[in-house]
Amino acid sequence: MKLCHLFLCALSQLALVAAQSTFTPARPPAIPLAVKSPYLSTWINAGSDGGNGGYLAGEWPVFWSNQITGWAGLIRVDGTTYTWMGSPGPQAVTQTAFQYTSTKSIFTMDVGGKVEMNITFLSPITPNDFKRQSLVFSYLHVDVTSADGKAHDVQLYADITAEWISGDRSNIAQWDYGQAGGVAYHRVYRQTQQLFSEVNDQSEYGYWYWSTDQVNGLTYQAGPSTDARNTFESNGTLPNSKDTNYRAISDNWPVFAFAVDLGSVNESPSSTLFSIGLTQDEAVQFAGSDGYDPVPSLWKSYFETDLAAVEFFHKDYSTSSQLSTNLDNQIAQDAIAAAGQDYLTVASLSVRQAFGATQLCGTPNATYLFLKEISSDGNVNTVDVIFPAHPVFLYTNPILLKLLLDPLYENQESGKYPNTYSMHDLGAHYPNATGYPAGNDEEMPLEECGDMVIMTLAYALRSKDTAYLSQHYAKLEQWTSYLIDDSLYPANQISTDDFAGALANQTNLALKGMIAIKAMSVISSLTGNEGDSKNYSSTAEEYITQWQTLGVAHDANPPHSTLSYGSNSSHGLLYNLYADKELDLNFVPSWVYDMQSKFYPTVENKYGVPLDTRHTYTKADWEVFTASIASKSTQQMFLKDLATWINETPTNRPLTDLYDTETGK
Repeated sequence: MKLCHLFLCALSQLALVAAQSTFTPARPPAIPLAVKSPYLSTWINAGSDGGNGGYLAGEWPVFWSNQITGWAGLIRVDGTTYTWMGSPGPQAVTQTAFQYTSTKSIFTMDVGGKVEMNITFLSPITPNDFKRQSLVFSYLHVDVTSADGKAHDVQLYADITAEWISGDRSNIAQWDYGQAGGVAYHRVYRQTQQLFSEVNDQSEYGYWYWSTDQVNGLTYQAGPSTDARNTFESNGTLPNSKDTNYRAISDNWPVFAFAVDLGSVNESPSSTLFSIGLTQDEAVQFAGSDGYDPVPSLWKSYFETDLAAVEFFHKDYSTSSQLSTNLDNQIAQDAIAAAGQDYLTVASLSVRQAFGATQLCGTPNATYLFLKEISSDGNVNTVDVIFPAHPVFLYTNPILLKLLLDPLYENQESGKYPNTYSMHDLGAHYPNATGYPAGNDEEMPLEECGDMVIMTLAYALRSKDTAYLSQHYAKLEQWTSYLIDDSLYPANQISTDDFAGALANQTNLALKGMIAIKAMSVISSLTGNEGDSKNYSSTAEEYITQWQTLGVAHDANPPHSTLSYGSNSSHGLLYNLYADKELDLNFVPSWVYDMQSKFYPTVENKYGVPLDTRHTYTKADWEVFTASIASKSTQQMFLKDLATWINETPTNRPLTDLYDTETGK
């Protein structure tokens, strides 16, 4: 009996191991499902702190701020129903594998040993095709094949709830159903639209479209969640009916469902395509040169109606998928060549998230890219949030960085901002880019002046657009004057790491200002202002010479840059050194790079190097900036720690830039 019991336990353990999913290249803290804009941003929590380990079935998808955006998937095989997405009730399929690329999340499911599902969530990124990139839509593609060599009778079901349309579940939802050009759709929206407003960071205006192909065997239902799901579980079909009792989102939870009868499924894939997205005629309110104007979504310039956009996107899957695969492959190739697999693990996870904070707006002749500062305070086009994101835009299409900077320049150059230093952001909360005519934005003067000068030159060098430098020369001069006054001995102020508090004479912040002054000397030279160029260069060289004494603990073992001047027992990530390499200035002596590369391994914790001596937390973005300019061995240390953190953190939110290097939280 004892041997039999042990044998059964062993079999049980083997079954448990067999049921576990693989995760390639890692198990992220949250898995991106539909991530295309600040408002189309739905994930599955994976981290152990409230997540389910990265399994699509058994947990509801959530908006990035963690409220449920109900999305359910069921499959019926030979009369038995299983759950493949969300938590609607029936037994779950067995997830055997998960893989992510820069644009895709791909799940492989075993359904009772009878059929296999391959489920792909694609949020297309087409940085050189603004027509496609402007569409706030995402795909869900499902392949079903026989797993045991036999034919099986299969029906597939998927629904969304009205939770997508508002952050307040007591708001009244309205909906309708229709077809356009072979595409069947549910349209769902808040009955009383509130333009340019949010609740819990979800948009309170616009129309959501949940679509699929109008094919033989398709049925639909709009009605209470239990009705639709139970009907499918019992019958494998839906009644082609629409509940017209428009009501609160949480009142009997209206869902918008499709069921597709795939018939007899064999070893050839049976495919079903769904798409989901948001249409808003006017996306952002902007205080530009013409006053306070609503700015249209850019897709409005390409499509006359919502339905034209819906139909185009849904039918564009093959092309969008190929373009996205090309980008995936390019990023994979370049990341591996640059720094290996750990870097690809980090870089590919971050791409959708960076683009998912943005939306293309305006018209082809006046295009803007607006960015939301997500998960902190919702500011619009925050300069020091664009800064850590700007390399991905330079890499994919430098014009995108220009489109982020343009509204900042337009607002300030039209006299709508009174301070002599650069503004911190374009508006207190997205989508209201209404500026600060009283100059009362968050005060981060040296940081933002330095960032604007550095990023403007980075764009111009990458795109060879020196006219952009001439266009904004006066404003760049103004900001550089501030840097000259404040960079050698920075006043008591906050940097981009504002959560760490204000500090005078910050070594890293001073370095940013000095590099920006040197960058301004290059800008002056490129625009034919040679006299200015010599003056800026001379000042920068004078400052960096003094910085090498003021900001370095030469007698420490090992020597290192300090957190602030004179505090020789302190240290911090010298991430602003990145701009010296990025702009190819050759401004900071090479021994500083070597010194820091030797120092960082001496203060490494389990999941990375702390931001500075005040805390054990770090910033993932600044770690990667630091890694990119470090020696090969130190670079690999940073990237290995960060990739390990991604795979092990208990955190269950989308990839964070702020975490504890000891606990991973």
